[in-house]
Amino acid sequence: MKVLAGWQNFYVIVGSSASALIGLQFVALSLISSRPAPRPDAEAGSVFSTPTIVHFAIALGLAAVLSAPWDVSEIAADIVGLAGICGFIYSLTIIRRMRKQSSYKPEFEDWLFHAILPVFAYVLLAGSALAARVYLTEALFATAASALLLLFIGIHNAWDAVTYHVLARGQTSSGKK
Repeated sequence: MKVLAGWQNFYVIVGSSASALIGLQFVALSLISSRPAPRPDAEAGSVFSTPTIVHFAIALGLAAVLSAPWDVSEIAADIVGLAGICGFIYSLTIIRRMRKQSSYKPEFEDWLFHAILPVFAYVLLAGSALAARVYLTEALFATAASALLLLFIGIHNAWDAVTYHVLARGQTSSGKK
């Protein structure tokens, strides 16, 4: 499809970035886990760490799907839509876990980057798949915006987690994640 050909460089950049950031996240978590400080609560990890890898993986997956040489856009749109729906459901699960976990009281920034923005990104992704059948160009821009948003959310959350583990974890607990 010629319409996706113009997006190749964009998705090479997004996919490469997401892939590299997934690797860096694993390296950072491996280095942090070897520190003598007590291990973080597993419940909080499933709320604050795991979604970061999921967001990076979705951005990487979008790059792969939209860089593939499709004959028709409907197949790619269906895959993108499925990713959006699954991401939305996953985000709702994370919101439920955020509310339920007791090891840390989330602040506004946590709600913004772990709940509100991911829900928005996944709704935008699912909506772009629906719109692709009629407004393909606009849908491609919405999909790109969603992929970038997920990448930026992941960068923010990874930085927040690493900063916490490196700087705050060694100090007395002050209630800050």
